[in-house]
Amino acid sequence: MTETVVNVQEAPNNNAANKPQTSEQPLSWIKINLDYFKTTPGIIKLVELILGILCMALASPALLSGTHFFLFVATTTFIGTLIWVIVYLLGIREALTLPIHWILTELLNTGICTVAYVIAFIVQLAIWPGGPNYHKGANIAAGVFGIFNAIAYGFGSYLLYIEYKGGNRPN
Repeated sequence: MTETVVNVQEAPNNNAANKPQTSEQPLSWIKINLDYFKTTPGIIKLVELILGILCMALASPALLSGTHFFLFVATTTFIGTLIWVIVYLLGIREALTLPIHWILTELLNTGICTVAYVIAFIVQLAIWPGGPNYHKGANIAAGVFGIFNAIAYGFGSYLLYIEYKGGNRPN
């Protein structure tokens, strides 16, 4: 008696490969990363946000043209820092496989924010001592908090520069 062995191979179904799998969650790539905000760079980012809120609150409403510039800097740097906080909070750096040099990009952003804040607080503090008495104290306080925020951004830039020079460069 002879035996016959038959191997059955299933043909690939191209339509099945193109269908999304229902068992995978649509946003499964998001990982909440709160541990980053326990590190020095994470704490610095939170300090930048809090000082930015104080700068915006104290300088509003903009009564002088220099305060318009100060509020512009405070608002744009706040939005930029908030975007970086979201990137770190959701783990977007690790999830995206785009050819972005994250450290250099953040270093440039933070360096520009530092220079902008230095110019903005100088302008803010230069125009308000001779300005109207209405909201004078709050606007001078906004300039002082602008100094603190420029220091925070400068320290954040320094930490990013150290990390960049430490060899975290893409191949």
